[in-house]
Amino acid sequence: MKKYITFFTLMFVIAITVPFSVFAEENNNALKLAEEAKSAILLEQDTGEILFNKNDQEQLPPASMTKIMTLLLIMEALEEGKLNKEEMIRVSDRAASMGGSQIFLEAGEEMSVNDLLKGVAIASGNDASVALAERISGSEESFVEEMNKKVKELNLENTKFQNTTGLPAEDHYSTAYDMAIIANELLKYETITEYTSVYEDYLRKGQDNEFWLVNTNKLVRFYPDVDGLKTGYTNEAKYCLTATAKRNDMRVIAVVMGAETPKERNAIVSGLLDYAFNQFETNKLFDKDEKITEVQLLKSKKRSIDIVSNQSVSTLHKKGETEKDITTEIVLEEEWDLPVKKGEEVGKLYVKDGEKILSEVPLTVEEDVEKASYLTLLKRTMQEMAKIR
Repeated sequence: MKKYITFFTLMFVIAITVPFSVFAEENNNALKLAEEAKSAILLEQDTGEILFNKNDQEQLPPASMTKIMTLLLIMEALEEGKLNKEEMIRVSDRAASMGGSQIFLEAGEEMSVNDLLKGVAIASGNDASVALAERISGSEESFVEEMNKKVKELNLENTKFQNTTGLPAEDHYSTAYDMAIIANELLKYETITEYTSVYEDYLRKGQDNEFWLVNTNKLVRFYPDVDGLKTGYTNEAKYCLTATAKRNDMRVIAVVMGAETPKERNAIVSGLLDYAFNQFETNKLFDKDEKITEVQLLKSKKRSIDIVSNQSVSTLHKKGETEKDITTEIVLEEEWDLPVKKGEEVGKLYVKDGEKILSEVPLTVEEDVEKASYLTLLKRTMQEMAKIR
């Protein structure tokens, strides 16, 4: 009888051990190549938590991953109404003269913002990048100033841009960490993946100079759920890639810099994505633009102001772990300097595990907040006085 008990006990131990051993081995293999990378990082979007990093602060040439910042400023201009997708842009001599990857724009040609955006996001067109930069800022040089200004706004200490394209230039550098942060900021404009996820498309469809766009990021086609973001290559930078994928409400960003071959680059990123989706999951607390709270403002035209988060809010944990005791704390500005523009930060949402702050998320106003007129203020003041009596 004891022999049977021992046999079944052994079989049970094998049954529960083998899957975990295989699972652990798969995760080790997924990270093996990443450990050998020159520079790499894996970031979860909502929490900003770093799941893996290797030399992520090393300053390296980012090549065409530079265009992630270019795309960020383009999306900002669209959001702010400084640009619209249907607008036709006349291509300058300078934009048409850009070398490297291009969509072969001709000087004097007119192309819509929407098609130029496709040219940048899908085909990494240097000419399209410069054409859009010149339209937004007047010149590429002025646009680059805005790029570096944005770097400072994001508190990035190891990035400096000299052009919009990533073509080789002295004193043009970034890091895996900084590229992940810029990518995270770009992905807040959720429509960007409508461009970066496209594997192939056409420009000038049906015309003699029709151009076939093919995404430089092959993982868009060959890795499930990858919907961006940007490749890069120069002789100095080697093969680079910032990729993003979303599965079950969890979006992650993987960056690799300095790989020797495109195959190695894609394998490292694929391994990082495998690791993220095999090991971790998120619990969503709030959707992007969901109302978090409201505030009553005596001096605003509209008395009740909705406060929202400009990004989705989640917690992150390893699969199989019990959920943490999560709480949230809202801290709003005490004094408001009206008017306040839509999207302007007016406070923070803190996600906590006990006293430990897991993440802090900017809170913004859902719409423009205008000053109340003198008559409205007088009326409200009298109402408040009547309540006191």
